[in-house]
Amino acid sequence: MKRYETISIAVAAVIEAGTGLVLVSFPSLFVWLLLGVELSEPGQVVGRLAGFSLLALVLACWPREGTETTAPSSLLALLFLSVLVALYLVYLGIGGGSAGLILWPAVILHSVVAIPVARTGRLPSAIGR
Repeated sequence: MKRYETISIAVAAVIEAGTGLVLVSFPSLFVWLLLGVELSEPGQVVGRLAGFSLLALVLACWPREGTETTAPSSLLALLFLSVLVALYLVYLGIGGGSAGLILWPAVILHSVVAIPVARTGRLPSAIGR
């Protein structure tokens, strides 16, 4: 795996790991910061489940020795997540939905993460698999 790919995957994975840990530990705080609204008890359960899912994605994508063949799949998964999250948060922010203190910084962060992941040049081979 190329060094640039390894760094791109690791940076994206670390960001998602942090988000996952916050969602598992403090789902209400995360939602309040992101959207500026309170989270119901069932919403907290779903938030924690989303956090567990992000942590599982991080484990699946984390660069390891001898994983050259899985790098394109990891890149594609992290790119897909970053782009979809950024687009959905833009939709919420523009559509007059709830917006908290970190909504627009989260859009910028996910957009910035997507750029180096997309620039690795290995995505077309991942899509063909």
